[in-house]
Amino acid sequence: MPFHLNLSLMTPGHFRHAWRLPHADPLAYLDIDHFARLAVIAEAAKIDAVFLGDGPALRGEIEEAPGTGIDPLVLLGHLAALTAHLGVIVTSSTTYNSPYNLARRFQALDHVTKGRAAVNIVTTGTEAAAANFGLTEHPDKATRYRRAWEFLEVVTGLWDSWDPDWLVAEKDSGRYADPTKIHRIDHEGEFFSVAGPLPVPAGPQGRPVLVQAGGSEGGLTLAGNFADVVFTVAQTRAKAAAFRDDIRRRAVSAGRGAHEVKISLGVVVVVDATEERARERAEELYRSLPIERLTAALLSNLGLPDGSFGPDDAISTADLPASIPITAFSSGFAISTRALIEERAITPRELIERGAGGSGHRLVVGSAEQVADDLQSWFEAGTADGFTIMPADTAVDFENFATLVVPILQERGLFQTDYSATTLRERLGLGVETSDAIQRHEAR
Repeated sequence: MPFHLNLSLMTPGHFRHAWRLPHADPLAYLDIDHFARLAVIAEAAKIDAVFLGDGPALRGEIEEAPGTGIDPLVLLGHLAALTAHLGVIVTSSTTYNSPYNLARRFQALDHVTKGRAAVNIVTTGTEAAAANFGLTEHPDKATRYRRAWEFLEVVTGLWDSWDPDWLVAEKDSGRYADPTKIHRIDHEGEFFSVAGPLPVPAGPQGRPVLVQAGGSEGGLTLAGNFADVVFTVAQTRAKAAAFRDDIRRRAVSAGRGAHEVKISLGVVVVVDATEERARERAEELYRSLPIERLTAALLSNLGLPDGSFGPDDAISTADLPASIPITAFSSGFAISTRALIEERAITPRELIERGAGGSGHRLVVGSAEQVADDLQSWFEAGTADGFTIMPADTAVDFENFATLVVPILQERGLFQTDYSATTLRERLGLGVETSDAIQRHEAR
């Protein structure tokens, strides 16, 4: 069975300092023509969806690298209008959004894209966001995940607030809809009070695809209960396969089918026509990194004291705290990094390079054939249902992956050669909850 492929639009790339390379445009992350070109390339390669991360605050790294850039809902909505089949995965925060507004916006996006909309739910780990929304402090992780649970209860309830047979459309009598088929949700909870319903019925997918990323216990519980797709990180096959099995068990415990949740494994790629050229480019990217600052961030995420290890001092399992600190920016990244340290003592420099300049995701460097071999071997090892490809240098690796690697995967029967279904939900093997009423009306 073929696997899914999503492509990240993060610019200048998942090596955030790729803007320093001679060919790079430092303002590409604000250039709509740049993104439009990438969307066309992705659709020509039959990529399932494009993805863009986001955060509701400008982080301090702006001194040395671009931020996330244009609001992804606006940007990806525009890209969807330029394409006919390409799905769009938009990152949104449950901590700094209203569930009613988010539910309405993504239902609208599902209608206008004819079933290609997905929302990537995050709880936001950036403390700088709090001040932008009138809060004196950033909520702790446990509070953020309690809020996220209730948030998704409200959002999914709103998406389901119209029954499929709501439409009457009797022109002679003037009766348009059956109001008994349109329901308030009347939610009252710890964080939200929402009456509902939404002002329009469900879109082509029934519900937009719900993507979730989070490796903490709160994130895993959220994924098992709500997510259609879980975007994850892993540096070893064993950890990736164990994660996939864990999510499936959690889905079954929540009364869902084990295969109702798809795992999308993030992989950063440096890919070129030859291995030699790919490795030359990887070395260029390594030289762009602010290694001292990234070492400090790595130590913090692992729960090690600032300055306790230099970039070239090996860290062993014995040096690690017994558990991941609650202050870790990302539990998932910390778990995947610890997995590498458990294999052998390794320096921060090596960890940063293998983690794609501090992103934490696994880095694959090689020719198109080598990258294809790598994805095939991980897929056949049961690590994921597909991959979110994260170009190291978007100006080069996005197109190289789409035009060099994808054809090899297609030749091997591992990826689709055409769009076989109308909606993103169907293409991901999730089924689709279509509205019988809308279909009946359109057939008249």
